[in-house]
Amino acid sequence: MEGGRRKIAGSAAIAEALVRGDPLRLIVVDGEHSEAEARALEAPAREAGVPFQTVGTRHFERLRPPGGPGGAVALIGPRASGDAAEVLARVGPAWLLHGIVYPGNAGMAIRSAEVSGAAGIFIDAAFDHAKRREALRASMRADRFLPVLWSAAEDTLSAAREAGRRILALEDVGDVAPWEADLTGRVLFIVGGEHSGVPPTILAHCDTVVRIPMQGFIRSYNLQAAVAIAAAERLRQQALAGAGA
Repeated sequence: MEGGRRKIAGSAAIAEALVRGDPLRLIVVDGEHSEAEARALEAPAREAGVPFQTVGTRHFERLRPPGGPGGAVALIGPRASGDAAEVLARVGPAWLLHGIVYPGNAGMAIRSAEVSGAAGIFIDAAFDHAKRREALRASMRADRFLPVLWSAAEDTLSAAREAGRRILALEDVGDVAPWEADLTGRVLFIVGGEHSGVPPTILAHCDTVVRIPMQGFIRSYNLQAAVAIAAAERLRQQALAGAGA
């Protein structure tokens, strides 16, 4: 699965995973409608060092897999941390946001990356501690599940090459449309800031520049829209490849 993460639903399945020692990263219980078995997961979870949270039903339903058992859901997969080499070695696409100005935009891009199964996201921005916290809040704290690394673009590009990843930029000009490019496999996507896009010095390192089509008067999408467009197209291509396998 993309990002190496998957969900386990239902207290019985989660209890079995705890006994096996599976790499559970978080257990979430519906605090309004969970059964006793789900609430009883707290003690073994704490003993295993797995974070345990109780949330309201509305929040829980956003996390529960469609059609899955209720009561409790757990995340299994790699840690939501790691250095660049470790994160870039994982399954799933990686993202680099360069020159981003507004923390809210960064947060929504982080959330889109996590939802679509990213291995991690790198941010090269002049954010102080307060702005970084603001970005993470805007992401709905997706950093609980996805590595978010604050790193210079040059360092990220070098690490991506060492990890064997292709480098693709998303821009309003480019060589191919998203559905004409191969977005699958080991990829680092680059999205530029709100004001200047991806600078030529970084475009020079890219294997492909993907053109996001536009027809309106305003000259560009918001950057998190570009992230979502490419992420969804990647998932579509993977689904088609799987269907044809």
